[in-house]
Amino acid sequence: MGNCRVLVLVGSLRKASYSRMLARALERLAPASLEFEYADIGHLPHYNQDIEDSGDLPESWVQFRQQVRSAGALLFVTPEYNRSIPGVLKNAIDIASRPKEENAWSGKPGAVVSISRGSLGGFGANHHLRQALTAVNVPVMAHPEAYIGNIATLFDEQGNLANESTAKFLSQFMRAFAQWVEKNR
Repeated sequence: MGNCRVLVLVGSLRKASYSRMLARALERLAPASLEFEYADIGHLPHYNQDIEDSGDLPESWVQFRQQVRSAGALLFVTPEYNRSIPGVLKNAIDIASRPKEENAWSGKPGAVVSISRGSLGGFGANHHLRQALTAVNVPVMAHPEAYIGNIATLFDEQGNLANESTAKFLSQFMRAFAQWVEKNR
């Protein structure tokens, strides 16, 4: 079926975030059939139904919705904030899901990778995100699941993934994701 453009949504806005470093590592480990584009969700105004109803939509909403619509697949890489996902990521999901009849997420195959500085690997964020994605009709890859704990210990000073066992696991994850995308797009 050819190459697929994967839209990557990173839940952290910090320039040197571990989520962003991990997303770049996933891109490097991915099969050549996947091409990556990164969504900039930090500039999106908060979703407000009154703005939607006015018809005078922020240009950033319009562009983001089009970016999601034109993607062939979705990859979410997120930290865990207070046992859930960052508000900026939930806001992005809400923006592209409205109006309901024009849900830009619908039917696009996706995968979730969650991270944390602790040992649980963002388990709460992973499952909260999966729940939100189910509501907007994103078929999310069920296995393998990716909860990456102790994230601060996995990169070298240049921001490259330095843990071999994690790199091996993530390589397998990305191969499975490529198969999931091929099967579901």
